[in-house]
Amino acid sequence: MFSKLKIITGNANRPLAEEVARHAGIPLGDIDLFKFSNDESFVKINDNVRGADVYIIQPTSFPVNDNLMDLLIIIDALKRASAQRINCVIPYYAYARSDKKDQPRVPITAKLVADLITIAGADRVVTVDLHADQIQGFFNIPVDHLYAIPSFARYFKSIMQMEDIVVVSPDSGGANRARALAKRLNCGLAIGDKRRSGNNDQTELLNIIGDVCGKTAILYDDIIDTGGSLVKVAHALQEQGAKKIFAACTHGVLSGKAISALENSPIEKLFVTNTIMLDEHKRACKKIVQLSIAEMLAIAIKKIHIGESISLLFR
Repeated sequence: MFSKLKIITGNANRPLAEEVARHAGIPLGDIDLFKFSNDESFVKINDNVRGADVYIIQPTSFPVNDNLMDLLIIIDALKRASAQRINCVIPYYAYARSDKKDQPRVPITAKLVADLITIAGADRVVTVDLHADQIQGFFNIPVDHLYAIPSFARYFKSIMQMEDIVVVSPDSGGANRARALAKRLNCGLAIGDKRRSGNNDQTELLNIIGDVCGKTAILYDDIIDTGGSLVKVAHALQEQGAKKIFAACTHGVLSGKAISALENSPIEKLFVTNTIMLDEHKRACKKIVQLSIAEMLAIAIKKIHIGESISLLFR
């Protein structure tokens, strides 16, 4: 049944790919991927993939443009090697926050990336917690959009008492996401009212809408980048009497001074998934706990391969 199923990976997150392959019971495919001295990338698929259903596990995380280009080159190599179907498993989809033209003379880069992946020869995309749902519509190929909410919900139920819990969205844009987690935890919801005035760190928190006094707050968002917004909301929660403050974000980008900001914040623990590989400096932060989505991806890959529904992953 799975003889034609192949799983390969680029360099973006090999530990995740190896874990997915173990859960799927499929050996990770053999490819060569390196850079020449002139900074150009080279790919060679060492396994026979003719007629195969191939899944490339490659988040487009830092270094974003290198990992994106590697993904495109791998797709092209598979296409020319006569793979029957090329599936891109992109746990973290870069440029997702550039999903609309909200200023004059700016690009919609999320759409451009979708076009590049499609034109390169991909037949399907599997991704996790897109920043904006409409990005699925940027593709003219099937997109399976998975969510980390079930994983977070199971974990929190296993480590916390569910009394006096409140899920907090850092802003109104993430309210639906936070509401979904609050529903699974059967708890209240609060929303940070903030205004972004410039780049990532330039945000002004105006208010916390909802009751957080005396409660354990779980700040929930899809991405933590510099951490500036999340830390400001955490301080506001502390000022409004939150008993404990945790944060959960699917994608731990953690760029710039994010680690020092986190360590000096009232956030007790930050829970992230392994969609993005953390470097040694980030792993050393005692506040960070990383949860694995490898089993979820393995189940999705095997079900897509045999043409079964993946809706059970949302339950």
